[in-house]
Amino acid sequence: MKAIIAKSLLKSYPFTEYRNYITTLFKEGKATGKEQSEALVHYTELNEARMNRLEKTILVTDDYVQKLRGLQKEYIWLVISEGWCGDSAQIVPVIYKMAEVSENIDLKMVFRDENDELMNLFLTNGTRSIPKLIVLDKNTLTVLGEFGPRPQAAKQLILDYKAQHGVVDDKGKTALHMWYLHDKGLSTQKEIMELMMAVE
Repeated sequence: MKAIIAKSLLKSYPFTEYRNYITTLFKEGKATGKEQSEALVHYTELNEARMNRLEKTILVTDDYVQKLRGLQKEYIWLVISEGWCGDSAQIVPVIYKMAEVSENIDLKMVFRDENDELMNLFLTNGTRSIPKLIVLDKNTLTVLGEFGPRPQAAKQLILDYKAQHGVVDDKGKTALHMWYLHDKGLSTQKEIMELMMAVE
């Protein structure tokens, strides 16, 4: 596992480079990842707007800022993502804002489709669901915990919708993004902080 993680870290991007890469591809009419389609480019366009908004509006709560600044150990937050993923667009800016608060967190972004081996280590119910935050000990690359692909309440919303309608259609996706809008990143912050307090 550590060899796979080390190899993935060599292919990782700082957050700003990750964002710039997505934007550059989008301007060329492309999406990140192996598959290319009009739909994925369209999702990328929506996500660019979402991420631009969230990067300006998301606030880390004062309590979490204190706790993040008080972290004693050094961590790598390794995030598996893609530019077309709606959940990533809602969650990754929150992760970025939290990482920015602490000198002891080094945020690294990797693209799922460029890191098959890594993704296969962190499947969700057998699926390659993203985003995934992997918390690593910076010195040993030991996996200390993981978060994703969604906060618990968002996971439940999708499970309930699928149970009622059989599929997650556009209406279901809209409901999910409305949940993210009202939540303002607080559930993501809460669950990640619970993870960090457990590993400290």
